[in-house]
Amino acid sequence: MLRIAVPNKGSLSEPASQMLREAGYRQRRDTRELVLADPANDAEFFFLRPRDIAVYVGEGTVDAGITGRDLLLDSGSTATEHLPLGFAGSTFRYAAPQGTLTDVSQVAGQRVATSYPVLVADHLASHGVQPAGIVRLDGAVETAIRLGVADVIADVVETGSTLRAAGLEVFGEPILRSEAVLVRRAGAEAPAGLDVLTRRLQGVLTAQQYVLMDYDVPVEHVERAVAITPGLESPTVSPLHNSEWAAVRAMVRRSETNRVMDDLYEVGARAILVTTIHACRI
Repeated sequence: MLRIAVPNKGSLSEPASQMLREAGYRQRRDTRELVLADPANDAEFFFLRPRDIAVYVGEGTVDAGITGRDLLLDSGSTATEHLPLGFAGSTFRYAAPQGTLTDVSQVAGQRVATSYPVLVADHLASHGVQPAGIVRLDGAVETAIRLGVADVIADVVETGSTLRAAGLEVFGEPILRSEAVLVRRAGAEAPAGLDVLTRRLQGVLTAQQYVLMDYDVPVEHVERAVAITPGLESPTVSPLHNSEWAAVRAMVRRSETNRVMDDLYEVGARAILVTTIHACRI
């Protein structure tokens, strides 16, 4: 039975459970549940703190888990990223009082406050920068400079409005672009069931990113039309009762749907229909 760790709270929790539901797995209905068996899918789920998941996976206590890339790299565990999951995206950056620092090299000799000390220490070391110290805080990192705890902070930045309100600004290149990831134990043989979990999650990701497009097109314009909608391997082209027309079906990236429809219309396609994909295997 595949043992899978799932975030029990925070911004990762509900999207992770929803993705697993869409992949066909049981998920808890009561947030007080800590363990959930899914014998029909030969899986067992453990609801753990997001920050602890990489540690449990690295030690082999569970076979796989969903956590953030930032939390994985900060854990110091032997877990490794297996599959990016496309949600909970964030950017991790340095910030300092406005107009003071412009490059990571200037962090040398400065005190850095962060909730991710391992991640920050590794990043600074990779740039040959030696800070005066790294101060670990569990939250409200943006107040550390005003309180005299640090000279620089390293934190997740979304719009930057919170930093600006604190008189801070980001500088240098991003430390990390993070998202939710499926992790497994590095160097260990893949556990039974991991390949099935991976294919299911990849199917969910594909269903989120693509739609199914059907349209009719004059036979003389089929080649121009399928060049617009090549599909994943090749589109399906079928004859219609009217021999002068053909029906085409192809997968199209959701983000490009309207542009593709416009382009198809220009080459003579009509009856262009778009259908949501609920599940797939690629």
